Amino acid sequence: MDEMIYGLLVIGFLAGLMDAAIGGGGLLQIPGLFNLLPSSTPVATVLGVGKVASFSGTAMATQQYVRRTVMPWGMLLPAAVLAFAASYFGAKSVAYFPVQYLKPLMLVIMVAMCCYTFLKKDLGQLVRTEPLSRSEKRWGLFFGALIGFYDGIFGPGTGSLLAFVFVRFYGYDFLAANASAKVINSTTNLAALAFFIPHGHVVWAWALPLAAANLFGSFIGAKVAIRCGTRFLRVGFMVLLCLMIGKFTWDLFHV
Repeated sequence: MDEMIYGLLVIGFLAGLMDAAIGGGGLLQIPGLFNLLPSSTPVATVLGVGKVASFSGTAMATQQYVRRTVMPWGMLLPAAVLAFAASYFGAKSVAYFPVQYLKPLMLVIMVAMCCYTFLKKDLGQLVRTEPLSRSEKRWGLFFGALIGFYDGIFGPGTGSLLAFVFVRFYGYDFLAANASAKVINSTTNLAALAFFIPHGHVVWAWALPLAAANLFGSFIGAKVAIRCGTRFLRVGFMVLLCLMIGKFTWDLFHV
């Protein structure tokens, strides 16, 4: 049992560090939990334990970013509310939605995002100063609801999708995009917990140490991202996309 707790602390810290700095902490955390927790643990419980940690880490990263970045609250808050509702609805719709079709679709989207970011060298490097238009705010609501639903029903790559939307369609630099994505991602994680906790899918003896480590890792990861700036985040974003492309390809074609 002690070895498992130590393992949860290591996985939680590394996942929080990665997620706050460039995103994609779930790539480390979820496989790590499946390896560390007893094999008899239900999948929903593994995901519930992971969501407690993800929420604590994302909330910490959000707090760090908000203190140092100008946030478009007029668009973010309504989008976060819609994302919360859509994520909760997505979690409840898993049994009725053909989730198996999402992996190949996400693989195509990730490849396109990676190629576009690589070819457009100035993407996410310029700091936007003008306010959002009404049309952009409406699109923010749409993207918040759409990606929130995806996070509830499937999940991997949510932060990357949000960051890309803010960079590509709003002209934000990667730092502002990462900060904005964290706000919405916090609400989608909270929506998932609103489903997992009442249904008894959280073992707190595992979730609390994992969450504490994830929170500490997120604190350091956000500090690194803020200090290193947009160039670091652009490279990190592309590395993350390559990792996710590799994982999705492995999952789809590995027999």
